[in-house]
Formats: sequence, structure tokens, C-alpha cells
Amino acid sequence: MYPETIELLIDGVWCQGSDGKSETLINPASEEALATVPHATEADLDRALAASLKGFRLWKTMTAMQRWAIMDKAADLIEQRKDTIARILTMENGKALAEATSEVQFAADATRWYAEEGKRAYGRIVPARLPGVRQMVFKEPVGPVVAFAAWNFPASNVIRKISGALGAGCSIILKPAEETPGTAVAIARCFQEAGLPTGVLNIVFGEPAKVSSYLIASPIPKKVSLTGSTAVGKLLQKQAAETLKRSTMELGGHAPVIVYEDADLDKTLDTVVAFKFRNAGQVCTSPTRFYVHEAVYDRFIDGFASRAQKLKIGDGLDTSVQMGPMIAPRRLDAMDGFSVMPPRRARASSRRQPDRQQRLLLRADIAEGCA
Repeated sequence: MYPETIELLIDGVWCQGSDGKSETLINPASEEALATVPHATEADLDRALAASLKGFRLWKTMTAMQRWAIMDKAADLIEQRKDTIARILTMENGKALAEATSEVQFAADATRWYAEEGKRAYGRIVPARLPGVRQMVFKEPVGPVVAFAAWNFPASNVIRKISGALGAGCSIILKPAEETPGTAVAIARCFQEAGLPTGVLNIVFGEPAKVSSYLIASPIPKKVSLTGSTAVGKLLQKQAAETLKRSTMELGGHAPVIVYEDADLDKTLDTVVAFKFRNAGQVCTSPTRFYVHEAVYDRFIDGFASRAQKLKIGDGLDTSVQMGPMIAPRRLDAMDGFSVMPPRRARASSRRQPDRQQRLLLRADIAEGCA
């Protein structure tokens, strides 16, 4: 049973969207419905914007030590509920439970780190050009933040938005991915129960393009943060420019691996296979290209294929599973489109599991000579 109720958090109140619109949350491993995800209307977003401004005015006046105390308590709560939150994460995202558990632990650790960094937001003294003048630089929170988090790391993407903003003294409106809402909701409950003032953290869901454009167009937020695709990043940065909002974008990656002749091949293969298939490869730093010295080329290909074929794939809640399903059918289509040229050789074939679990990959393509 899915252990979370998905709600909006606006001005300290958990609620449904004001017009009742919602979408169904699907478990990618079983394709079963887990819950409904409420959509925020423009009126709901207006309430969240007003709440974030009110929350910012309060949160920024608190000392760094006061903010630290609340964030540290939230980190303790996240850690105490790690197993439950990890189960939520696996059910909605699909990744193996061990990966989910580590990710939730990271959320607790990162919260503590940002809380500590808030105490070290030091200013500086600037040498003056005129006698009798002292120039001092103070660091102050920029204002309310609007943040958008991707689905591939439902805990770590979310926590870096929340704790980064809170540690700096900013309030935040967060829109997590609709595919993985429960992890964000569970984490937000920890902050609320830790004593975070009303309005400092707001959670909304809805049609991504409509929500993002509406929030960014408002003069209330002063900062935009996105973890997502490069295409979406370009769009949001253009929208942010209209109101001169500061922007931080963590966008798509393209990670090469270079294997030299003198590499410890077994250690190399164990490492790159683990990183390649982590979260079913749905990671911005997942290796995408391998440049292998010709002296070890064949051994590398054979070793990679052998290790890939031995991976146990299935429902991430099964503790023996090493790789869960991809998040949605569109990701399978994306995988199919990666090989734009026929490979010279393929050491392991790729196929999809039939029926309900068709989103799972049974084996991975190890194709040589692809563009």
C-alpha cells in the first residue's frame, strides 16, 4: 500500500486543488495506480505566491542559528523516516530500494550541510578609496524562490532546492515532478513538523508549462531554480529574464568514459556498469560514451556485456533487484532512438518484458560502432 497522501502545501495548509483537477500517480513497476496528484489552479498559485512573500519576511529576520535548529530537526525526522520515505520513492520512481534508501539518507545529510552553511554566510570588508570610509559587504537572502525538480532523484533533487533556499534565508515554492510527488510531500511534512514557519515552504503540482510560466511571471519570486532538461532550462531562463530573476539551472549531462591500456579492467568494469545502470540509466551523469584503448577493447566489451546480462531487474521493492523499471513508456521510446546507426556488433540484446511490466528492460544493448 502506498503510504502517502498527495496534497498541495500552501501557507502551511495541506489541501487539494481548488477546482478538483488531478492526475493519477502510477507505479512504473506494476503500472498500478498509487494515488491522485492534485493540480493547483491559478488561484492556488496566487495563494502560494502570497504565502511565500509572507514567509520570506519572517524567515529572513530569523538568525542563522534559529534557522539551523529547525533544519537540523527536519534532517533528524527525515533520517528517522528513511525507510518509509525510501519505500514511497521506489514505488513512484521504480529505482531499487537500496538506491532509494541511500538517496533519502543524502536528503538528511544535505539538509544538515545547508543548515551549517547558513551560519557561514560571511560578508567582507572592502578597502575604501577615500579616507575615513569603511565599506562592508553583507550577504542577504535574495527573496522568495520558485524551484522545479526532476523525477529521476525525487529526494536529492527536491532537498537541494528546499534546503538550499532555506539555508540562505529564502522562502520557496517547489513544484516537484508529478511522476514522483510523494517523496517531496513526505520530506515537506518533516520540515513542517520541525517547526518551519507557515508560508516558508509551499508545494504545488500541475501542468508543468502552465505552473512554471505563471509562477515565473509573478514579480514576487526573485530566484528560479531548475533541475531538468536542457530544452526546458532554455525556456525557463528566457521567461525569468522578463522579470530579471536570478536563475540556477542544472540541466542534462553527456558523460564520457575513457579507458586506458593500463586500467585495472575488472575494477573499471565493476564501476562503470554500476554507474551505467544506476536508476535504470536515468541519471545526468550516467556514462553515455566509452572510449576504450584498442589493447583492452574486446575484453572491455565482453566484460561489460557479461555484467549487464547478470543484473537482476524487476520491482525495486524486491531487495534482490539491482535495477528497476524506467519511469514511463516515453523513456523506452527515447532509448530506442539513441542508436542512430546500425551497430557493427551487439554483445547483448535489448527487449522489453511483456504485459504489465513492459517498462522493464530485461537486458541492455551493448552496441559497438554506434554514432
